[in-house]
Amino acid sequence: MDVEMKIRGLMVDPSTQQPIVILKDLTGNTVLPIWVGLFEASAIALEVEKAATPRPMTHDLLRNLIHGLNATVDRIVVSELRDDTFFAVIWLRQNGEVVTLDARPSDALALALRSDCPIFVSEEVLRTAKVIASPADQASAEDLKNWLENLNDEDLGRYKM
Repeated sequence: MDVEMKIRGLMVDPSTQQPIVILKDLTGNTVLPIWVGLFEASAIALEVEKAATPRPMTHDLLRNLIHGLNATVDRIVVSELRDDTFFAVIWLRQNGEVVTLDARPSDALALALRSDCPIFVSEEVLRTAKVIASPADQASAEDLKNWLENLNDEDLGRYKM
């Protein structure tokens, strides 16, 4: 089963200076950090901030291509964590048929934001990845910051795109 999540924000790993996308489940119980590349983090940040660019960026082009082929992005799923690397699947629908595409989570997340589709993480990934359980309500930004700052060297930089 998959758990629906939202992008909570972007941070920088203080050890490696690599960007981290923070996913949080809709109930507010789980937070999942995914380390991503700088360019992908920039693409995600541009869409989170609804910043306009003079020309289409790569993920805008991908969204436009999908729409031009009369398809829609139904959802993305962070589906697997293998050898400290996350994997994702983009679920498309075209002419009533479902098509799935393998993708890096960072690219899938950037596309999901542009396509306004849900983001899911498999329960298996949540069981095996470094996650934080937040209080019954929601983890405050300060709680999340403290948790990330207190990750040890083994945790930081452990996950790849």
